[in-house]
Amino acid sequence: MLHILSDFLVRKPEGYYCQYGDFYIDALLPVSVDVVSHGHGDHARPGHTTIYCTAVTAAIMRYRYSQQPQSSYRTIDFQHTFQIGPVQLTFIPAGHILGSAQILMEYKGVRYLYTGDYKLQEDETCEPIEIIQADVLITECTFADPEVIHPDPIDEIKKLNDQPFNILLGTYSLGKAQRLTDLINKHCPDRRVLVHHGILPLHRIYDDMGLKKLTYEQYNRREMKVGEPNKVYMVPPMTFNSYIRATKVVRAFASGWKRLQQHNDLSLFISDHVDWNDILFFIKEVKPQEVWTLHGDGRILKQYFDGQLTVRDIY
Repeated sequence: MLHILSDFLVRKPEGYYCQYGDFYIDALLPVSVDVVSHGHGDHARPGHTTIYCTAVTAAIMRYRYSQQPQSSYRTIDFQHTFQIGPVQLTFIPAGHILGSAQILMEYKGVRYLYTGDYKLQEDETCEPIEIIQADVLITECTFADPEVIHPDPIDEIKKLNDQPFNILLGTYSLGKAQRLTDLINKHCPDRRVLVHHGILPLHRIYDDMGLKKLTYEQYNRREMKVGEPNKVYMVPPMTFNSYIRATKVVRAFASGWKRLQQHNDLSLFISDHVDWNDILFFIKEVKPQEVWTLHGDGRILKQYFDGQLTVRDIY
């Protein structure tokens, strides 16, 4: 009979804490030992004494947090089990962005699986998700709502082919921008991708450490004003918002959030998170005895599985 520890992972001000191994996961404040699922800033922060992560996540953090001592990183390959105290950990590809990992923690015969952010949709710019079985699934709930069903990203990106002007494309700099570049390269071959200087270094990390080369150019103001109207200028959110009065361009922002599609010329629902159907499929495949929720609202999921499966928020 498995004995699931209800306090194996708990919420603290610093982040999610495992007292049985004395480490944190995705801590937002400096801690002694942090295990980082991926390189996005709401999961990967500086100031920790020791950081366990994949090599790509370390490269992203080194770029973003230059003051973090190089000696603090402990890079671990996918599927390679390592030990923190009595807890065994293994990084499993999460399919979210390049280098993103689910974190499998094994303690006294019980398997606890922390997903981090994850997606099931195909994305050739990052490692595809691997689904394993666990006794406790600790899942994000960003879009855990039956009203959120993500469309086919290929159908969405092909909308760019029908536009008569250059496109100002708002996107998150890490992961989404590189995925969009690849989708445009493949499905909008007549479009040239111009990349904002704030996104460019992350494209180069993908080029150096990723699964395929991307085709893009550094942004040049003159290029946007001359020649054929076949450019896609990819910019981070703050820049996108500052160009509210831009003329002779089609404004679009790639996101799974409906609120970010408002006031744009074109909707582009492309998300790097699981939607409702994906979460249900994932739970079915992982076969957990309990589901613990975080990073979003897990109440609808709890109602859906009422009487069938224990679903609760991380305390």
